Amino acid sequence: MPVQGGVGIKNSIDILAPMFENGSSEVPRLVHRLDRDCSGVLVLGRTQFSASLMHAIFREKTADALGDGTQQVLQRKYVALVIGRPRHPKGLLSAPLAKVVLQDGRSERLTVCAGSNTASVQDALTEYRVIESFPQGYTWLELFPRTGRKHQLRVHCAEVLGTPIVGDYKYGRQAHQNWMPLPMPQTIDKEMLKKRKLPFGLTLGGGSVAEQQPQLHLHCKQMILPDISAAMQQLRSSDADHDFSDLEKLSFVAPLPLHMQLSWKILLSVGK
Repeated sequence: MPVQGGVGIKNSIDILAPMFENGSSEVPRLVHRLDRDCSGVLVLGRTQFSASLMHAIFREKTADALGDGTQQVLQRKYVALVIGRPRHPKGLLSAPLAKVVLQDGRSERLTVCAGSNTASVQDALTEYRVIESFPQGYTWLELFPRTGRKHQLRVHCAEVLGTPIVGDYKYGRQAHQNWMPLPMPQTIDKEMLKKRKLPFGLTLGGGSVAEQQPQLHLHCKQMILPDISAAMQQLRSSDADHDFSDLEKLSFVAPLPLHMQLSWKILLSVGK
């Protein structure tokens, strides 16, 4: 489900936020975004104060990343399945991004830009680490974005590493032109293969590497918000209802979605 509404979008997290009021007088507020087909941790502020607090943390994160790098206020860990294998098992990608208009004159995409002189170019930093590679030509990666640019991880994987993310038809279209689904092992639990209809037109299941059109294999697995009390002091404000002075950090973890769990099992089985 998309995080925010737009043209042709009937349901989004932003639109459905009032359903999570849970007796509160305030509607939860978005403080960051995930790509439309990306899964994982999504944090909302239940009150205006908590939303302002987290907005400040996200801004500080980008400022620190582009500074001396001595402290990262916000840490995020993504897991991705990519086509191919990076040349090095780990590294830091520093590749500025710029928006370009495609030939149809309507569509836009981000691309790596050689220089960062113009206002439209944004610096982008991503750490990566190889988790495991498979002989079928796939690699599981851990990705740690130091900056939070739109489509940053997808562009860095496709254009810098040369390993587009499975299911990314925007930045990895050419790599998917000759896509061949992997065989489904007999040992896979049949319950994992069932597709289930959910409210708001959503479907649970499907989209693994065993299908002709896999879903995007990009997942925000963990988000850490360290030193909440320091962030509150920077806001020069206090919450009358809660005391966070002793709270050092918050850690949020989201398990892999079913299609990525299934792809993991398939690759392990086929790779034996």
